[in-house]
Amino acid sequence: MTRSTPDPEGVGTRFTQAAMIRARDLTFAAVNRIAAAIGPGMTEAHAHHIAGEILAEMGMERLWHKSVIRFGPGTLLTFHAASQPDYVLQRDDIFFVDLGLVWDGHEGDAGDSFVVGSDRAMHDCAAAAREIWAVVANHWREHRPSGEALYRFAAQQAQARGWTFNWHVKGHRVSDFPHAIYKAGTLGTFEQVPSPWLWILEIQIAHPTRAFGAFYEDLLIGPEAPDLA
Repeated sequence: MTRSTPDPEGVGTRFTQAAMIRARDLTFAAVNRIAAAIGPGMTEAHAHHIAGEILAEMGMERLWHKSVIRFGPGTLLTFHAASQPDYVLQRDDIFFVDLGLVWDGHEGDAGDSFVVGSDRAMHDCAAAAREIWAVVANHWREHRPSGEALYRFAAQQAQARGWTFNWHVKGHRVSDFPHAIYKAGTLGTFEQVPSPWLWILEIQIAHPTRAFGAFYEDLLIGPEAPDLA
């Protein structure tokens, strides 16, 4: 039986920074390929079917969490909420793709939001999720706050820009598979300074008056990526 380690940032013997970056990059490539195949008139269920085909074609080892694709009002929902398989993507609409994939025994986790059509508020929302993520990640690199303090800062950044911040989405560990044995909890409740290469920073925001939101997540990495050669 696998035994959990008392170290919340523990890793296995095969863990490498280079492998984490490769897993991250391949997972983002999958997110973007899936998003490019999604268009108006498609249901969420069809999008999930397409996602499965693309992931099989790319040769990922396995899922470490279910693939999540949310359309329209579903972009307000968190990871564990039920999907809306019959929802049809509209001509002016927003959606996000959230993938957790294993490559070479390491966990990639990536998510991004995409807009079809010309709804300005939707475009602004998707861009804001990415912008807030970048500001928060830079704050972590420069000031080294705890995970808890980092998410308080994230909420402040979202609110200052006029967006509603989703406090239920608080980031999580990644590592060599399976990270779950390390029992680290969420990034937003982590009382220590999170180390690079081990944590996913998640940002989910919502429009203050309309029924849609945006999501972006990525790996917290150090100031320089490792040599991948």
